[in-house]
Amino acid sequence: MADTAVHRVVIVGGGFGGLFAAKFLRRAPVDVTLVDARNYHLFQPLLYQLATGILSAGEVAPPIRDILRRHSNVTVEMATVQEFDLEARTVTARRPDDTVRTFEYDSLIVAAGAAQSYFGHDEFSRFAPGMKTIDDALELRGRIFGAFEMAENEEDPEARRAWLTFVVVGGGPTGVEIAGQIAELSRTGLRGNFRRIDPADARVLLIDGGKEILATFGDRLSKKAASELRRLGVTIRTGSVVTDVDPFGVEVRGPDGSTKRVVARTKVWAAGVQASPLAGLLAEASGATCDRAGRIVVLDDCTLPGHPEVFAIGDMMALDGLPGVAEVAMQSGIHAANTIKRRLSGKEAAKFTYRDLGSMATISRFHAVVSFKKVRLSGFPGWLMWLLVHITFLTGFKNRLAAMFHWTGTFAAGGRAERTITIRQTVGRVVLDQAGGGDIAGVVPAFEHHDDAGDAPASDEV
Repeated sequence: MADTAVHRVVIVGGGFGGLFAAKFLRRAPVDVTLVDARNYHLFQPLLYQLATGILSAGEVAPPIRDILRRHSNVTVEMATVQEFDLEARTVTARRPDDTVRTFEYDSLIVAAGAAQSYFGHDEFSRFAPGMKTIDDALELRGRIFGAFEMAENEEDPEARRAWLTFVVVGGGPTGVEIAGQIAELSRTGLRGNFRRIDPADARVLLIDGGKEILATFGDRLSKKAASELRRLGVTIRTGSVVTDVDPFGVEVRGPDGSTKRVVARTKVWAAGVQASPLAGLLAEASGATCDRAGRIVVLDDCTLPGHPEVFAIGDMMALDGLPGVAEVAMQSGIHAANTIKRRLSGKEAAKFTYRDLGSMATISRFHAVVSFKKVRLSGFPGWLMWLLVHITFLTGFKNRLAAMFHWTGTFAAGGRAERTITIRQTVGRVVLDQAGGGDIAGVVPAFEHHDDAGDAPASDEV
């Protein structure tokens, strides 16, 4: 009877790695259970467009069930994984109604992704949301558009200036893209919408600890990106580290070691990542080790030492210094699925080989930088390649069509279709912290004008 039993595969995580693994097991003789705490697949590279009013939540996060609706051998479970028992080959997860489910497996693929890292200062997240989740992006959308609303009704010039100052921490692709979009939003997207302020007066500061932004793209593309950002009005400060964050601004240590304060009511954290806590949980259960970023160290076929049936893939795996990017997650997910199929057909597992598809970042309308092998593109040609790649990898025809519609409105006319903000989205992080996870109703909004706002420390120009 054991010989005829269907091979059971449990996939933890519905991101790029988990989703591609499930897709490539479609016609395999296996039963797949995909477990995720959320019901959607997040297209993380476009989160900054949700935060700046270009795309809607549904366009960057379609339901996992809908994506896999034609995969009859896949069952989707919305639950939060809490325990791995590698000896019993089970995964224990808690559902939203607080009931506990246990899933048995013959092969396990863990693709739990990564979260924002504040380098030991998680308290910064209260005032400087990251860019890793839908909640992050919706909160930032509320803070960004809310800042202009608050500035419109602010009588005090210094307080108004604080509302119109935006600080982005981190000069990688995410930081560059969000900084560029905030600047473009203020210069074109909100033109004519206000009576007491000129949105174009907004200051956008991009702060990075390295020598240059987009360091992995090479000097030439880095300089082109910096030039375009400066054309948009973005102030770039490299060799600088944010040492403190509070409701009214940030403390920045410059290249000379001196510390200056920047008064800014809206901060975005786009620096650093750390693996999901599930990587540590899996390491504890298996005896494997984790690196400094919390990623679990795997063998060259993406399996755990001593557990060839367990795969750790994507952002949560440490293998040959591979970066935590979508392409690594997708390719390692496909590799895990193909390895399972090879084993079921009596073949040996193969080594995981990553094919670098390059990097790209949009700076503004019709301007992007692309690094692919020996090809370096910038400006409009780079933007066309960016557009082609993102249209190709967006999940589902409906999402591609909707994204194209919104992009046409934004890129051609400069408009922003998704500008709705709510108090609950904007203050959720602060209030949940204050209430210990309780209801946020009736609590003072984080961007409300506090009585002591006028006493915030004055800023030095950075």
